[in-house]
Amino acid sequence: MQTTIQGIPFHIRTEGNESLPCIVFLHGFLGSGSDWYPVSRGLHDEYCCMMVDLPGHGKAILLNKPDADGYFEQTLDALAELIRMNTSTPCLLVGYSMGGRLALALMLRHPALFVKVLIVSASPGLKTAIEQIERQKHDEKIARKIERNFEGFIEAWYDQPLFSTLKHHPLFEEIESMRKFNNPRDLALIMRVLGTGRQPSQWDNLEHNKVQVRFFVGEKDDRYVEIGRQMVKLCPGSDLEIFPHCGHTLQLENNDLFLDRLRFFFNQQEKKNL
Repeated sequence: MQTTIQGIPFHIRTEGNESLPCIVFLHGFLGSGSDWYPVSRGLHDEYCCMMVDLPGHGKAILLNKPDADGYFEQTLDALAELIRMNTSTPCLLVGYSMGGRLALALMLRHPALFVKVLIVSASPGLKTAIEQIERQKHDEKIARKIERNFEGFIEAWYDQPLFSTLKHHPLFEEIESMRKFNNPRDLALIMRVLGTGRQPSQWDNLEHNKVQVRFFVGEKDDRYVEIGRQMVKLCPGSDLEIFPHCGHTLQLENNDLFLDRLRFFFNQQEKKNL
């Protein structure tokens, strides 16, 4: 189902009985809601899985050129409304990478919407304005590469050390090929408005968390292991799980373990006194 909320486009796919507890899934950059199919297929007897195409990805086509100023917060508020309209809140939330950054900020901005939140290979953004400005320059370079040579960009994107373990996955070529169905114009625009450089830092907001949250990271993803360790020190009601032998895309690299640990977390008795 395609929908536009406050001028921001989304597309949602749902698997499972709508009477079951709902999990909302947010994908990473270059992806789409269908990235979560290997997970949702293992869960649809226990949960209603709502997989969202984020703006500029999959079938969530941008109708207008977004304004970078405030677009991140506008997207959070539109996501909150999307969830209210399509689930019985409070619900469960899972976000990976870019979708994890959005999920974490969404949890902190709209805590009443969620029972528990699972953040996969993601951060609260950058800590200082100087870092954000430098990252905006980096994000602009990425956007221009997307516009100049989209297929070449995708190949270079997955050559990053971040994805070295994914490249050994038997479905890697299929995953890489699927990315080319995205609209490069939209992806470049989204990199400019939802990239890490444009995200307001959430580091200082972590101490105000009111939702039980768990951070999943891959053992071989050194940067995000360190970020995860920093976050749990600051964020009440949080835990960190490190997946052995996995990198940034741990939900694909070890889908069975991911499903087991997701179930364990979501079925745990809720912690009190956050």
